[in-house]
Amino acid sequence: MILPIVAYGDAVLKKEAEEIEEKYPNLDDLIANMFETMYEASGVGLAAPQIGKSIRLFIVDGSPFAEPEEDGELDPKAKGLEDFKKVFINPIIEEESGEEWGFNEGCLSIPDIREEVYRKEKVTISYYNEKWELKEEEFDGYAARIIQHEYDHVDGILFTDRISTLKKRLLSKKLTNISKGITDVKYKMRFPLRKKKR
Repeated sequence: MILPIVAYGDAVLKKEAEEIEEKYPNLDDLIANMFETMYEASGVGLAAPQIGKSIRLFIVDGSPFAEPEEDGELDPKAKGLEDFKKVFINPIIEEESGEEWGFNEGCLSIPDIREEVYRKEKVTISYYNEKWELKEEEFDGYAARIIQHEYDHVDGILFTDRISTLKKRLLSKKLTNISKGITDVKYKMRFPLRKKKR
């Protein structure tokens, strides 16, 4: 089932999410719905707060980044992404390391805005997968970036919180319009400031 993605301005996106128990109701269905919702919106990651649930859960599928570039070469940062499809439950970033590098990030909750965000190149994360097996793994390149972006969501942080105050000020009208539903978006969304039709 495709769920509406919560737009910028909704309080759920700014809250630190809660850990869940193994017996969380209908978790398998929720994960399946999140994948369906993410694919419908052409995303590579989706966190539970983005569908209005303040829980520490996110999903990723980095395979779109694994496409070769125009010259037929694969970007070295995209190594291993062709089968990078994972579920992260109650994740904890243990360490971020390496050089910071910039990338033009976007977000399904903030359509039509992309900004350069700097993040460390490697991340070590512990988490439970969908079978409730405890894992600890290291990722780098785009895989690390996707994880860091989605992990921010469960901590109540948006990528716009990681850009300069000036850039954010320049985007403020656009961000307000997104909250009001004044945006051209091809997937189902829930806008916190959209006026109800009488």
